[in-house]
Amino acid sequence: MTVTLIDSASATARILDADPAERADLVREMWAPMAGMYHFIPGGLDLADVHRQSFGFDVEHPSDEVRSGLDALIAADAWRRVEAALHTGIDALERANPGILIPDLTVLLVLGDPRNAHFVDEVQGLSGFGGISGYITLTLWPSARVLDRLEAIAVHELHHNVRYSPGGVVWDPATVTVGEHVVSEGLADVFATELFGPSGFTHFVSPKTRADDGVLAKVATGLGVTGMQDFAAWVLGDATARLFGGEPVGLPTGAGYAAGARLVDAYREVSGRTAAESVHAPASGILPAALPHFGLAPTAD
Repeated sequence: MTVTLIDSASATARILDADPAERADLVREMWAPMAGMYHFIPGGLDLADVHRQSFGFDVEHPSDEVRSGLDALIAADAWRRVEAALHTGIDALERANPGILIPDLTVLLVLGDPRNAHFVDEVQGLSGFGGISGYITLTLWPSARVLDRLEAIAVHELHHNVRYSPGGVVWDPATVTVGEHVVSEGLADVFATELFGPSGFTHFVSPKTRADDGVLAKVATGLGVTGMQDFAAWVLGDATARLFGGEPVGLPTGAGYAAGARLVDAYREVSGRTAAESVHAPASGILPAALPHFGLAPTAD
């Protein structure tokens, strides 16, 4: 298998230096290798819109702050570090699961928008997506915390990618549950800790949320919910649900990540299996083993 990291550093520099009328097409060019992510959408999507909706940097009004952000990512050797981390993660998954299918990966690291309050304040400069086999996007603002966690951020998305690749768990939009999403985030975070220690935990989830039994109990009540339009509130929290037009359910940012990591840790204790070994373990096998550890009833997931 191969890992192809798009040279988005050079592409971003070209966009920032281009005439305003040329920038949108240059953004589309930067995103073009990721078009296969949207193969299931008739006619595809305008990749300039995808960039904007993914918290990508402001193309129409590039600022000195954006240019400084690009310089910071380059100075941190972000692209090389992400690629090296992905190879480390792939090796760990292959050792834990001999014969596992790892897809060829195309990876796009995007500089985020420092003027988007939700991106900067709520999710603290991190938006990643690895749920479609063969593709990973990382939209980042190079805060000290993000730069410290680059490797962990990359392998978190790798775990998702392998989980939902052929031979793994099938994400059926018509039937998938909050429970599967919560378990997947927990597995990905715990996998990152298995490789990189405490920095593996997603940093926009507060220590208070991680330790809150009330948050865990509340998330547990939604594990059987279906309908992806409702997932944001249960997994990412009320603030993100509001941003995307969803209905809040009374949860803080990253509640599903916090609950998922606790449930996966309980499952590891019961089963003796690591998050790497459990990359293809369905939520229906993890939740009934983990929930009783917290005095919570297993769901139908």
